[in-house]
Amino acid sequence: MIQHTAKLPQKGDRMIERSGPPDDAAVREWIGPEAFGHWTKLRDWIDEFYPGVFVPDWLYGGKNRGWSLRYKKTRAFTTLVPEYRLLSALVVMGRAERERFEERRYVWRPQLVKLYDEAKTYVDGKWLTLGISSEDDLQDVVELLTMKRPPPSRQ
Repeated sequence: MIQHTAKLPQKGDRMIERSGPPDDAAVREWIGPEAFGHWTKLRDWIDEFYPGVFVPDWLYGGKNRGWSLRYKKTRAFTTLVPEYRLLSALVVMGRAERERFEERRYVWRPQLVKLYDEAKTYVDGKWLTLGISSEDDLQDVVELLTMKRPPPSRQ
């Protein structure tokens, strides 16, 4: 009898295979087709509205954090985290972003305000990890990122 010691992935597990950054096919298989649709829309949106600004960079955070795709120029813009059957986006909000968020507090969806209020504030800001499982979630991330760093004017 053959025993398998590897456990089946659970929802939310990270991509921890260390051999190299995952390609789109691996990400799609891991997060599932619906989440991959959000993954693609968000990446396409960043490419369209911030052309040439960011070079996405795969980071390996060890066996606990696995792979994530970071968008950064001088400061972090967002990090996309492919999890088993889930997609999350990390948005770090510094002082200026938190002030802008507070100015619009009553415009944001209640779920986002609750997440914001419950997020711990560190020296470099609030770290919001937003699960993206609907078009509304995706829109929240897009609006936060636009608030964080307005797209360059397009001519």
